[in-house]
Amino acid sequence: MLISRYSKPEFDPYGDSAPVDAEGAWPAPTAPGPLAATLSLPGSKSLTNRELVLSALADSPSLLRAPLHSRDSDLMVAALRQLGTTIEAVDGAGDYGTDLRVTPGELLGSTTIDCGLAGTVMRFLPPVAALALGPTTFDGDAGARRRPMATTITSLRALGADINDDRRLALPFTVHGTGRLAGGEITIDASTSSQFVSGLLLAAARFEGGLHLRHSGERLPSLPHIEMTIETLAGRGVRVESPGVGEWVVSPGPIGGAEVDIEPDLSNAAPFLCSALVAGGSVTITGWPAETTQVGAHLADLLPLFGASVSRDGDRLTVTGGDAIHGVDLDLGAAGELVPALVALAALADSPSTFTGIGHIRHHETDRLAALAAEINGLGGQVTELDDGLRIEPRPLHGGPWRSYEDHRMATAGAIIGLAVPGVEIEDIQTTAKTLPQFPELWHGLLAGTVD
Repeated sequence: MLISRYSKPEFDPYGDSAPVDAEGAWPAPTAPGPLAATLSLPGSKSLTNRELVLSALADSPSLLRAPLHSRDSDLMVAALRQLGTTIEAVDGAGDYGTDLRVTPGELLGSTTIDCGLAGTVMRFLPPVAALALGPTTFDGDAGARRRPMATTITSLRALGADINDDRRLALPFTVHGTGRLAGGEITIDASTSSQFVSGLLLAAARFEGGLHLRHSGERLPSLPHIEMTIETLAGRGVRVESPGVGEWVVSPGPIGGAEVDIEPDLSNAAPFLCSALVAGGSVTITGWPAETTQVGAHLADLLPLFGASVSRDGDRLTVTGGDAIHGVDLDLGAAGELVPALVALAALADSPSTFTGIGHIRHHETDRLAALAAEINGLGGQVTELDDGLRIEPRPLHGGPWRSYEDHRMATAGAIIGLAVPGVEIEDIQTTAKTLPQFPELWHGLLAGTVD
């Protein structure tokens, strides 16, 4: 079952677990005591959407087992169907919905794609649309029109695509596909998002001249996401060579169909694992892969710095809270999507913290640095914005409104703080449907001891 903000789902993914007050806010529950919970989580959004794109570009059908079903993956499925790909839901063995059988077809444009607020849709699919025949218009939520898109547009133009964007270099824009793309050598600045690199690499084997891509910016954020893209391509028989730092070469050739098991989303594990440090006790996530390119895997190394203990038993990763939450000084350039959860921990710590290397998250669903500072300070905290990070000096916090900014990770960060601070009321908890529609249900189950 796919959830979309624009269509009424067949079931309410929040059930009775996301009651809101008269003003529509979700009262974040406080922890009743130490936790003892075991959870399984839905599939990775990052892996699901990469594998969907590769399946649409492949030379034979694919089967994606245990993919994520959420707003972002819903938007990707809808977009690929509009471009001519057949995507069918089939019975799966997992706890979170159906598997997906993807049959590639002739890529056709003459459509409008709704990107919502999904960076993977707005940055992964324009190269695919350039390979389609006919015009494809891309647009999305109001917030999507503020997200950086200049690199996608200018790079595709340099590779031979015809794009009309009214000179805005942002959504909305139209890709006038001719069924082919020349490809070749190009240099881009992907400092604001690694998705610019991944979007080009995913389709590069279908370019007539392949792709020789160089990054020219000062730094390249979220390198694990590029490594994930390269690994998913390898699983389809596409080799990506890297002759130097920030340089990738893909030769033209086929992209194979595949049967793929999608890993659980380890970044979505962050609020649940962080809850063990706030409330005490232990939280276990099942299905934790032995090896992965997911950014969330860094949690196993990061949370002990805050005072947790971490253990592994097969595919079960357990985090146990310590006597206190400790402040840290970290460069999180490779793990930007974990920042909201870790900043929430830092706001409850026993000493100051500084996070750097994360200026690029100003360009995510919202300016996450400004948003985190505003919301924590609104509850009595003291957070200072740096050029590329945040300085958190813990202060006693009080209840009050917590704005989500239509950002799923802002909403879950508020829930973490609410474990220790009574009266936190989160605006628009439904924004978690972007990557984890079951969040309110799982959060209440975590605290009630009913998830196992």
